[in-house]
Amino acid sequence: MNPPIRVLIVDDSALMRQLLTAVLSEDPQIHVVDTAADPLIAREKIKKHNPDVITLDVEMPRMNGLEFLSRLMALRPTPVVMISSLTASGADAALKALDIGAVDVVGKPSGFMSDGMAALGEEIRTKVRTAAASRVGAHRVPTAVRRSGSRLIGDKVIAIGASTGGIPALTTLLTALPADMPPIVIVQHMPASFTPRFSQRLDEACGLKVSEGQDGQRLRSGEVCIAPGGRMTRVRADRQGLFLAISDEDRVNGFCPSVDVLFNSVAETCGDRAIGVILTGMGRDGAEGLLELRRRGARTLGQDAASCVVYGMPRVAAELGAVERQMSPAHIAQALVDLCSHVSVQTG
Repeated sequence: MNPPIRVLIVDDSALMRQLLTAVLSEDPQIHVVDTAADPLIAREKIKKHNPDVITLDVEMPRMNGLEFLSRLMALRPTPVVMISSLTASGADAALKALDIGAVDVVGKPSGFMSDGMAALGEEIRTKVRTAAASRVGAHRVPTAVRRSGSRLIGDKVIAIGASTGGIPALTTLLTALPADMPPIVIVQHMPASFTPRFSQRLDEACGLKVSEGQDGQRLRSGEVCIAPGGRMTRVRADRQGLFLAISDEDRVNGFCPSVDVLFNSVAETCGDRAIGVILTGMGRDGAEGLLELRRRGARTLGQDAASCVVYGMPRVAAELGAVERQMSPAHIAQALVDLCSHVSVQTG
C-alpha cells in the first residue's frame, strides 16, 4: 500500500481548517499533517512537514493566497488545491491561481458551512488525490498568435475536452491559433460560476472570439464556445447549419458537462468533418467519445504525457486507440492549423 498523501491546510478561518481536516481525514489514504492560519506560518510548516499537497485559501491576512502561491511555485513547487468563493471575484482569483500553477480549485459552499463541506467531501478528497498525482510545473510556454497563411477549410468543426490542468493548456493552444479557424467547442471541467469569467479571459487573450455557449447558439468560423459549467453540451445540425444544444442533465462519467457527450454528438453530427482533441485531466471522460470520432473518420489528437499536469484522460484515449498523435498544446495548435489548411500532418 502506498503511504498516505500528506496534506497541509492553509486557511485563516479556524472553522474551515477544522472542516477541511474532518472531510479529508475520512479517506485513510489522506493524512492532514498540520494546518496554518496564514502564509507566513505555512512557510515554516512546509519546511517542517514537506507536504505532498497544500490546500490554500485565496483571501488571507498578511499575504494573500495568490502572492503566496506565486512565491511557492518559484521557490518550492508543490501541488496546490485552491479554496475559493464562488463569487465573480472568487472565480477570477481562482483562474489566476490556476495560471500561476495551482492544480485545481474547490468552491466554498454557500449557506451553512458544515453541511456544505460535507456535501463537497468527495469532490475535495478527489481533487487532493488528483493533485498528489499531478506534475507541478507542466505549464504553458507563451506562444505567438500565428497566421494560417492559406485559406482554412470552412466545413470543419473542432471539439476539445479537458479537465485538471486544462486551463493553462487551453490558453496555450487557443492563443496560438489564427482568428480564421473553424468553429471550436470546448468542455473544460469547472464550476458553473467559473465558466463565464474563463470565457472572458480567453476572449481577451485570443485572436478568436470566445464566449460561454448558449442553447441554440450557431457555430461560426472564428468563434470558440465554452460549455457552461453544470449543463450538458452537444452539437446538433439543422438546415441552417450547426448549433449548440445545452440542457440540464445528470452527470456522465462523474461530470456535467461531459467530454464524452460532446464528442459523441460531434461524431454523430459531423463525422469526418470533425477534429477531436483531448487534453490533460484525471480519469477517462472523453476517451470513448474520441474513439467514436475516430471511427467516424474524424482526425484525433491528444496531449502528451510530458506536458500534461495529469496524464489521465489522454492516456486512456491513447490506450483505446482513439488518438492519432500525442503532442504538447502548442504543437496541437500547429497541427490544427495544418489539418484545416489542406496541409498534411504526420499521424501515427
